Amino acid sequence: QLVESGGGMVQSGGSLRLSCTASGFTLDDSTIGWFYQAPGKERVAVSCIGGVDDITWYEDSVKGRFTIVRATAENTFYLQMNNLKPEDTGVYYCGFRGSGYACYDPRYDYWGQGTQVTVSS
Repeated sequence: QLVESGGGMVQSGGSLRLSCTASGFTLDDSTIGWFYQAPGKERVAVSCIGGVDDITWYEDSVKGRFTIVRATAENTFYLQMNNLKPEDTGVYYCGFRGSGYACYDPRYDYWGQGTQVTVSS
């Protein structure tokens, strides 16, 4: 199970930190990621770690603004979101996969419940 927290409403330029805590399995040596879903759209990768290439990956529009961190001792991973923009508004999901595929591939085994991020202009 993955449990998310940390969403909310901020003004443009503000910051939020999303958390995703795992229970029942460890996040060590796994693929973890944050995905974003706008209303009526598909879920797309924002940032992730791991995958067949064992990389840390960011979607172009968030490079330099978002940071993904795996806190192994806490069995938690985070998405630090700085300089937020209105177009970042949506529901954010964390995901976990044991192995296989690039980390930005949405074929994950477990998903968090989703957390709403709203950025006002």
